[in-house]
Amino acid sequence: MIIGLTGGIGSGKSAASDWFASQGITVVDADIVAREVVQPHQPALAQIIKTFGHWTILPSGELDRKALRNYIFKYPKARKQLEAITHPLIRQRIIQQLQESKSPYTILVSPLLLETDQYKLVDRILLIDTSVELQQERTTLRDGQTKEQIQTIIDAQMSRENKQQRADDIVLNDQDLSYLFAQLNILHQHYLNLGSV
Repeated sequence: MIIGLTGGIGSGKSAASDWFASQGITVVDADIVAREVVQPHQPALAQIIKTFGHWTILPSGELDRKALRNYIFKYPKARKQLEAITHPLIRQRIIQQLQESKSPYTILVSPLLLETDQYKLVDRILLIDTSVELQQERTTLRDGQTKEQIQTIIDAQMSRENKQQRADDIVLNDQDLSYLFAQLNILHQHYLNLGSV
């Protein structure tokens, strides 16, 4: 059984996926896979240079993620071009990692689970949910971004309400970590039971 774990920026996806990993559950992280496919000497990086130009590359030879992110937020057409390059490779690698999992169930953590077709890879959707105010507060502390920058990212993602409607399970992460982990532990037992059926 594969559980798709998602949530907006600053919702607590990483804390939740780290907790599942600490319980011996295999976690496949779409963000990590997305970084791997654009490493130097990977076909995706060569395709990005060909499509957008050498300004996308840092002197180290790595992708200038910040410059490219700023560019695709300004030009929606560029975002589609980038996704056409990276998404098929990301999907292929995610499927490979999911198939290699040996744990009772597997977590696929992806901020864009519902915005892409990655939701088709999972049996259930777990939403880590929180208010927009908490998303902004946590992300400002973590990344040092302005509220405007964070709001731009939130606006580009599926609405909180839409995610809530599509989720099978929702964990409201609006208190401390012990509160989050207590809710996750209940779901963990539930998933173990479902996975053994």
